[in-house]
Amino acid sequence: MASRDFIRQMPGQTIGAPRGLLSSIHLDPILLILLLVLLVAGLFVLYSGGDSSMAVVESQCARIGVALVVMVVFAQLDPAVYRRWAPWLYGLGLIALIAVLMVGVGAKGAQRWLSLPGLPRFQPSEFMKLAVPIMTAWYLSRHFLPPKLSRVAIALAITILPMVLIIRQPDLGTALLVGLAGLFVIFFAGMSWKLIGAFVGMVAVAAPAMWFFVMHDYQKQRVLTLLDPESDPLGAGWNIIQSKTAIGSGGLSGKGWLQGTQSHLDFLPESHTDFIVAVLAEEFGFIGVAALITLYLLIIARCLYIAVYAQDSFGRLVAGALTMTFFIYVFVNIGMVSGILPIVGVPLPLVSYGGTSIVTLMAGFGIMMSIHTHRRMISA
Repeated sequence: MASRDFIRQMPGQTIGAPRGLLSSIHLDPILLILLLVLLVAGLFVLYSGGDSSMAVVESQCARIGVALVVMVVFAQLDPAVYRRWAPWLYGLGLIALIAVLMVGVGAKGAQRWLSLPGLPRFQPSEFMKLAVPIMTAWYLSRHFLPPKLSRVAIALAITILPMVLIIRQPDLGTALLVGLAGLFVIFFAGMSWKLIGAFVGMVAVAAPAMWFFVMHDYQKQRVLTLLDPESDPLGAGWNIIQSKTAIGSGGLSGKGWLQGTQSHLDFLPESHTDFIVAVLAEEFGFIGVAALITLYLLIIARCLYIAVYAQDSFGRLVAGALTMTFFIYVFVNIGMVSGILPIVGVPLPLVSYGGTSIVTLMAGFGIMMSIHTHRRMISA
């Protein structure tokens, strides 16, 4: 039986009425300003982390331009469009993931990309970060909430299937992000704490089996390195040791822009991608990192506001899941660079150099803006 969502109404107001130019083109001005500030600040850090290369900055600017266009386009679509197309988008994503395993392009020991005639090379797994929460929200929002155990099981199947295909690539980091996006939808739908406890218990019991039969040798090495990086300081532990050295040497206010030694003397690996926050910490110190985290928290707070005031279950579930997935991005990257989490190759969102990731993230923000600005008109 379909659920009956109510429309939120404040006394004496008209919800959904345009309040300016940006609202009329379905862009949330507060979220847009916060994102632009983060993107511009990220370019300054990227210039330093990329060995003062304008080519890197120009390439990133081109990708940001594409991502902004994608965000604007996604914001124009009514949330009903995403609801209607959810099964088709999810099915297309599964087909693409299967195609990756069969005819995908490999690099650095992983087969994660598709190269189609007339299109740039892309990672279908990035697309599933959007398709999985949208599909899970579509399924759960069609029924009364909180969901019954049988519907929770189906929602978990929707989430786990693409995870298995992504792990086969192998790409454990992305698989976990995709899985968390689906799990957040189930959690926000009203999953009972008993079921959550049972699920955590199952994961704990399955962990030893995953260690021996699922995880690859390099993934096991990352966990062992986290526990004792000094055991191989010139090998597996090099990255995290140099990262923590860069973070610690920044002190309170940092060494100054372009003055970092760990990155500019090539001690810090992947300084323009996964470890770019270490560059920020070395050059701008604790103050710079605190400012960055504050900016991320403001973005997350605005997105949670959009989720809370969405008008139907589908919008609330999608916006909430996308917001928490963005939070996990930030938490995992900063955690692995500072040595409290294993290194899993998750970039710092909207700051690290990259193409597919930034486009996917901005598409997610476009969906949230769509949910916020397409609210139905209600007379006071």
